[in-house]
Amino acid sequence: MAEVIPHSLFTEFDIDLFKAGKHYKLYEKFGSHIVSLDSEEGTYFAVWAPSAKAVSVIGDFNYWNAEEHELRVRWDESGIWEGFIPNVGKGSVYKYHIQSSNDGIITEKADPYARRCEHPPKTASIVWSESYEWNDEKWMKKRQKNNALDAPYSVYEVHLGSWKKHVEEGRFLSYVELADELVAYVKEMNFTHVELMPVMEYPYDPSWGYQLTGYFAPTSRFGYPEEFKLLVDKLHQNDIGIILDWVPSHFPEDAHGLGFFDGSCVYEHPDRKKGFHPDWKSLIFNYGRNEVKSFLISNALFWLDQYHADGLRVDAVASMLFLDYSRDEGEWEPNQFGGRENLDAIAFMKEMNEAVYSTFPDVQTIAEESTSFPMVSKPTSIGGLGFGMKWMMGWMHDTLQYFSKESIYRKHHQNDLTFSMTYAFTENFMLPLSHDEVVYGKSSMLRKMPGDEWQQFANLRLLYSYMFTHPGTNLLFQGAEFGQSEEWNFQQSLDWHLLQYDVHKGLQTLVKDLNAFYRNQSALFEKQFSNDGFEWIDYNDAENSVLVYIRKGFKPKDNLIIACNMTPVPRENYRIGLPKKGELKEVFNSNLKKYNGTGNFKNKTLLSEDVSWQFRKQSAEIIIPPLGMVAFKYVNRKQ
Repeated sequence: MAEVIPHSLFTEFDIDLFKAGKHYKLYEKFGSHIVSLDSEEGTYFAVWAPSAKAVSVIGDFNYWNAEEHELRVRWDESGIWEGFIPNVGKGSVYKYHIQSSNDGIITEKADPYARRCEHPPKTASIVWSESYEWNDEKWMKKRQKNNALDAPYSVYEVHLGSWKKHVEEGRFLSYVELADELVAYVKEMNFTHVELMPVMEYPYDPSWGYQLTGYFAPTSRFGYPEEFKLLVDKLHQNDIGIILDWVPSHFPEDAHGLGFFDGSCVYEHPDRKKGFHPDWKSLIFNYGRNEVKSFLISNALFWLDQYHADGLRVDAVASMLFLDYSRDEGEWEPNQFGGRENLDAIAFMKEMNEAVYSTFPDVQTIAEESTSFPMVSKPTSIGGLGFGMKWMMGWMHDTLQYFSKESIYRKHHQNDLTFSMTYAFTENFMLPLSHDEVVYGKSSMLRKMPGDEWQQFANLRLLYSYMFTHPGTNLLFQGAEFGQSEEWNFQQSLDWHLLQYDVHKGLQTLVKDLNAFYRNQSALFEKQFSNDGFEWIDYNDAENSVLVYIRKGFKPKDNLIIACNMTPVPRENYRIGLPKKGELKEVFNSNLKKYNGTGNFKNKTLLSEDVSWQFRKQSAEIIIPPLGMVAFKYVNRKQ
């Protein structure tokens, strides 16, 4: 047996914090760390395996022989096995060979804290230590302003494996290539943030990254960890924030992953009614176990700390909140108070958000949560879950349902659009048109729209224009911005060749200009989460399928008046009530030639008239293009 030298990075205080579920930087202790001990270079290993009888490090340095390098268990009953192995360094490939005290079961596991993993389908961990010199100081100093709730926040959701491929070589773009191409594109399109579908290591491509095995390692599919840092760095240097999809809701049962780690339920809940997800055939974390809570919160902070992420979009929050999620009667048990809420998961989410915001007050956490669970994006101090924002799934569902209807029927469904305003300010809502809406037979965004080609593109321009002027922040999935014709296919590149056609190029130009409009018009973001930032002028004209509303900023002079015509019939000489006397000019029109609209139906400068309309003393006649949105702003008006 080769020598494993006793060594530890843990203090007694670390152990106390770990056991209490309050150690939020476990990545500095667990895993493999290249160190020098008594002038001898090597690697320190530490792994939590509380039910293990013996733990060895196996790897390419010992011919995967479990008898060579046995770790020692700590004396403090923490369940931590550790030790220093000389002459093992950067690039060494390894796993943990774990002999369980449970019937002698043997498992071979990847390191839960590994900083780098082998390229799938290989499954081992790699000893790694990246030195990277960041050049994003300018962004980091001002990002509190850029990530604030009263700042423009327009997100481009990206799946790195399918955004664009290297055509000649038939492969993914690397992190380095994406640092040039993706960054340049997002900047050109005026998005404020990119959201990456999970980049943490995952074994199975069709999971899109939502079945993780390497929680602390960016996937090796696209390059090295430091190359992923380069991508983040380049985004920041170009004033673009980055949000990472984070999956604390479940994990796969792959043999090398977290499941049944030491022959017992270490990370997953031992009760299958709480520990197994029937939809995804995956395991659910045991949120009530302190050490697991420390693992997950440490992981959240790791990506914010080590990779300068500006936020975490937390996946499948609803599945965590409810014990009966996707379960029939008899497949779940009520909590101690007889309710369906998962109290341990709720406590975990509150603690996670408190840890994130106390350590990184200049980031955002965003909940993908589809139910009416209250106060998801309210502070924990007043009983909320503590997220910064929540996806507005109700708006997404109702709006897409409305827009899928032929315009002749829309007058009967006006409430599908107006209903969102009855609850728009109960949470800090982000309006998402995400990857989930363009897969599994749901059609691409373009093909959801009714009518001939012109109407489909006009409808989509109108949908996006309505979305960007509705209260809340925005998210668009890759390809939606130029009218991808087919559903998203994770195995293929987006159909960039479509941009040779005016209809697709025009839609892309509209999204680019909408982003600029959103960023430049303070009325669209300063009060985006407050009912002070929105006022109806008219929501009752279902017969003409027209909506008219005001968006308000901190200063009245910045306010905008928005009018949307949901039919292909132009509304000329259409009278609207106005908040006050003055002169208005058109500042946005979704029907312009450059967007491949007709180019007609523009509004010249308007003067308000002393004609009472819609319970207002002032009014004006405007033109609203077919399937179009127009926005107006007062000019030279007296306060």
